[in-house]
Amino acid sequence: MGQDQTKQQIEKGLQLYQSNQTEKALHVWMKVLEKSADLVGRFRVLGCLVTAHSEMGRYKEMLKFAVVQIDTARELEDADLLLESYLNLARSNEKLCEFHKTVSYCKTCLACLGTRAGAQLGGQVSLSMGNAFLGLSLFQKALESFEKALRYAHNNDDAMLECRVCCSLGSFYAQVKDYEKALFFPCKAAELVNDYGKGWSLKYRAMSQYHMAVAYRLLGHLGSAMECCEESMKIALQHGDRPLQALCLLCFADIHRSRGDLETAFPRYDSAMSIMTEIGNRLGQVQVLLGVAKCWIARKALDKALDAIEKAQDLAEEVGNKLSQLKLHCLSESIYRSKGLQRELRAHVVRFHECVEETELYCGLCGESIGERNSRLQALPCSHIFHLRCLQNNGTRSCPNCRRSSVKPGFV
Repeated sequence: MGQDQTKQQIEKGLQLYQSNQTEKALHVWMKVLEKSADLVGRFRVLGCLVTAHSEMGRYKEMLKFAVVQIDTARELEDADLLLESYLNLARSNEKLCEFHKTVSYCKTCLACLGTRAGAQLGGQVSLSMGNAFLGLSLFQKALESFEKALRYAHNNDDAMLECRVCCSLGSFYAQVKDYEKALFFPCKAAELVNDYGKGWSLKYRAMSQYHMAVAYRLLGHLGSAMECCEESMKIALQHGDRPLQALCLLCFADIHRSRGDLETAFPRYDSAMSIMTEIGNRLGQVQVLLGVAKCWIARKALDKALDAIEKAQDLAEEVGNKLSQLKLHCLSESIYRSKGLQRELRAHVVRFHECVEETELYCGLCGESIGERNSRLQALPCSHIFHLRCLQNNGTRSCPNCRRSSVKPGFV
């Protein structure tokens, strides 16, 4: 297959993919890999396969094609293509919750940013690194990376990247329990979709609606949460986006649990867990098990709750997510307190406080925990976060944690 024919077949696959004929597109692209001797064409088709498998939740296949793409880039001896392939490898590991590997591959990418492609891909590298740090509950590093990605987006007028960063910032603030910002950022993402996204994939609208649904639920606006989640799920089903379907099912289950409708919540959690397990999203499985444990606690079935917590704890330790471990120790602590089991209670109290220290989830001014309840937060230029009221009351312009000065502009 010659160079021109390779280009034609790649374009044919893209047209099929954009019209939701995914399996036909994959068939066309695999034929290119089998028959084409054009290395640049092979590299491009491998990128298409990486993207398609990512959106379908076939993360192991995504990783496989990313590895082949790196070998092709090396054969071509092209630094720009090598950067692109390492970014795909980082993303593949991010999807598989291999967050330490993601950070390592992102650092490899950062060493290549002097290339022509660096200006275009630098923001995406920072975004992937931020997502990995968030997966590890390294909140200062995550925020620092997201802000770098946002600067790339603004400097390059990249509204699509800005939309993705805003969704990640929504997730960040949902986790540290500043629910006002957790809603603000996905709303900003939705605005970007409306203003610039006429030619974008519908996945960007679906992504922003999902993050809005999460924030609305946390704020107790359950009707709005359900409406946003239904819209996101509709798009996910149309496009065969299995990862987003799983997240929406989890959100539906959490909404029903918040309403006290446990009979409806349990099957939604089961469906979410089935897809999370299928695609290999271990952090998603932890979140499902957390919700299930809370349901069992509401039903006073404490032994069943402890069983779910134990499974979740193993998974959380595997992926290195300290925030989930913290939440699980907190739930265990409340259960063992109600059971009057002091030895077990003390063990979980100790681990809870260790997790707080490891995540640095405390305000350096008042010493109280961050993320324990909904609070307005503010980041300093060093990306350390504090209660907004503490910064206002103390009038400080330097970070108590690292003594770097002046408050960050108000976008956070």
